[in-house]
This record gives sequence, structure tokens and C-alpha cells, in this order.
Amino acid sequence: MTFRKSLKGFTLLEVMVALAIMASVIITVLGAVNFQLGILSSERDNTAFTLLARARMAELEQQGQIVQKSNGTLAPAHPELTWQAELFPTEIPMLQKLVVRVRRDSDKREVALERYILK
Repeated sequence: MTFRKSLKGFTLLEVMVALAIMASVIITVLGAVNFQLGILSSERDNTAFTLLARARMAELEQQGQIVQKSNGTLAPAHPELTWQAELFPTEIPMLQKLVVRVRRDSDKREVALERYILK
């Protein structure tokens, strides 16, 4: 008598190995997606902060009188953000450095823009 083995289906070991491989691939892909979403969120915030700092810098320059140090909030549009502007002297007497910072205090994120202006 000869016994024939039927080859219809997978063994439990094969199924478990396949599931382990799939789980590791899914975990890796989810980690990469989560990492990329974090980068996108950070870049979106940096872009928004930079645009707000540029707008604030333009407003200060249009006013004509830039004080040595000033600050405020960007409410009502962005109540969580604050701005600070400072003038620093440079080695060239007719030139000053204007630094405008936009900051969110909840996570300590900040963008600083510098511009050199004539007195």
C-alpha cells in the first residue's frame, strides 16, 4: 500500500510565517507614513510662521518708525502665536538689523527672519 499526500492548502506554519511577514511590512509602512506626516505638519507650520513674520516685517517697515523692541500677538486670526521685533546695531553705522520672530508658546516653535535696513 502506498499513501498519497494531498497537497490542497497551506500548513499552519506557512500561514503563520506569511502573517508575520505581512505584519512586519505593515508596521514598517505605517511608521514611514507617520514620520512623513510629522514632517509635513512641521513644514506647514514653518511656512505659515514665515509668511506671518514677513507680513509683520512689512507692516513695521511701512510704519516708518521701527522702535528698538516691540512685541504682540497675532490675534484674532492666530491667537496662539506671538511676534517680537528687535533692532540690532551693525558694524556699519548706517545699517541696522531687524529681527522679527513668530513663536507658538505651546510647543516652543519659532521662526526668525532677519533684514538689514538703512537708518
